[in-house]
This record gives sequence, structure tokens and C-alpha cells, in this order.
Amino acid sequence: MSQITIEFDTTKSSMSEIRPILESALQKQFPGGMLKRKWDGDVLVLSGPGASGSITLENGKLVGRADLKPPASMMRPVIEEKVTAAMQEAVA
Repeated sequence: MSQITIEFDTTKSSMSEIRPILESALQKQFPGGMLKRKWDGDVLVLSGPGASGSITLENGKLVGRADLKPPASMMRPVIEEKVTAAMQEAVA
């Protein structure tokens, strides 16, 4: 199993500010429905083949965490790059 943690500082004070941008950015990075997304309050819960994770706003940081098992663990660099790009867009 492989774990990922990605953090970005943000001046945005709530997930309601971040949510539409993050949704759009993730859709661009993961077209086709392989990455499932659902909101549990202010937590974005992510899942896909061999992957589970979340994105939250914690103390001025947008924080993404994921656990990757095969087959997702074999795609770690690609997944990490795409989630990082989406999160970066959301905090800009």
C-alpha cells in the first residue's frame, strides 16, 4: 500500500469557496468517471480502482490524503500529479 499527502496553503476560508473550482479541476484531470467523488459535509471523499482518499480544509491548508493499493499504487506518480494540479488550481 502507498500513501499520499498533499498540502497547499490557501487564503480561502471555506470549502464552499473551493468546492466548485475543485470539482471542475478534478473533472478535467480525471475525465471518464474513474475517480468517484462525493461530498460528506465539507469533506470531499474520493475513490477509484484500488484508491480511497479525501480532500479537506484544515487550518488554512487544503489537504489531500489517499491510500493506494493495486492497481492504483502502480499509477502513483500520475495520480499524485493530477490531484496536485487540481488542488493547486482550487487554491489559486
